Amino acid sequence: MPDFRRLEKHILDNILEAQVKLGYEGRSMSLNYTETSLKHLIGDNSSGNDLKQILSDFAEYTALRFGKLTITDIKNGFCITVPPEGTAYVNTLNDGSGFISALVEAVRQHRSLDEILAVFRRFSDSVSVTETDNDEFQYLVYFRDGIPDDYLYCLTVDEEIDGSIHVTYHRFIKEDYEDFNF
Repeated sequence: MPDFRRLEKHILDNILEAQVKLGYEGRSMSLNYTETSLKHLIGDNSSGNDLKQILSDFAEYTALRFGKLTITDIKNGFCITVPPEGTAYVNTLNDGSGFISALVEAVRQHRSLDEILAVFRRFSDSVSVTETDNDEFQYLVYFRDGIPDDYLYCLTVDEEIDGSIHVTYHRFIKEDYEDFNF
């Protein structure tokens, strides 16, 4: 039997991040997952119809928290739609004081790289920062002990036309990051 806790947390984290960025509007939210990402998140190598059945079991597992999920096939994966009662549930968990809220606010305010890294360090003494040598992003940042989360953050620092600095980020689970082979 797959372990559904990590996929549930990933969905919750993505909805929370979207609500912090865009606000809570009481709507459903759809998340697209490749088969590979789903396999990483549930720790199972099933594919096709077997994976669809596993996702149906996942929908039952999360029904009390997320409501009735809709799962549809997409190219190379599945779309999981969380209904309004599920996004409302996630909204009740956000008090605005967590790491992702602080990070999104710092990025929104066009803070410097040092100020963005200070947000990470405010939430943990175990922050890893590595300057990268690739065309996709400039810094890989994560919490070595997985607290407050276990995502890998890829930061890009861009200089705007007016000379201001803008930091953007993308976050990945470790396995997806490794699959990209940056």
